[in-house]
This record gives sequence, C-alpha cells and structure tokens, in this order.
Amino acid sequence: MTDEQALENQLCFALYAASRAMTAMYRPKLDALGITYPQYLVLLALWQRDGRTVGDLCSALELDSGTLSPLLKRLEAAGFVARRRSTADERRVEITLTERGRELRSAACHIPGRSAEITGMSLDELAELRTTLRRLTDALTTHTRSKENPS
Repeated sequence: MTDEQALENQLCFALYAASRAMTAMYRPKLDALGITYPQYLVLLALWQRDGRTVGDLCSALELDSGTLSPLLKRLEAAGFVARRRSTADERRVEITLTERGRELRSAACHIPGRSAEITGMSLDELAELRTTLRRLTDALTTHTRSKENPS
C-alpha cells in the first residue's frame, strides 16, 4: 500500500523536480550564450516566427505580459530583439529579432539535440513524453479557466 500524500508519490513534485533539473541542464549552455532559460524560450518563439506581437508571444509562451515584458526589455538591452509600436495599431507592440538575435540561433542550434542525448531517452520516448505533457497542460489549463469563468 502506498501513501498517497508521500512526496515521492506526487505528480506535482515529479514535474517540479524534472523542470528544475531540465533548467539546470540548460543553464551552462545558455550562460555561454549570455541568455537565461526564459529568454531562450522567447528567442525560440521568435526564431520560429519573427515579428510577433507581445500578445502573440504571451499566448505562445503561456505567460502574462507582466512576466514577458521584463524579459523583452532585457533581450532588447542585450541587442537581441527590437520592440516597436505597430503603425497599424499603436496599442500593439511588435517584437523582431535583430541581426545579433538571428546570429544567436546558429550558436544555439546544438542545444536541443545535445539536451535530448543527455536524457538518455530515445527520440520516440521524448516525443511521447512531450505529447503527454501537452495533454496534461491542456487539461489543467481548461480546468483552471472553467473555474475562473463559470458558465
């Protein structure tokens, strides 16, 4: 019989520990590039599609603007991105990569593959884990939103 309240039996703790371990594994690689893990995630989104609005980035990264704005300011100060008000709608702020930001992509291209190797898991196992985590995130997000906006 297992103790349902034992720390080692908690999914939340397993996810927390895995997230901390993943971030720690990325840290030296990103330190060498002069960026933090959250900044790397922003850059990944921009490398995928440059010229995004702050709102689009918030949605893609599942962050609120209060969390994203300081990240963007630091990336701008480091010369990786530029922030500009939209000429079509001044309420919107567009984020674009600078030349330095585009060049950083080449320097970071080895990170995903090397990180996958470090896990010791096959590419199929990693894909299955990613799919499972996305399903979990979607279910929890849907649950949270339904609690915030009851019909």
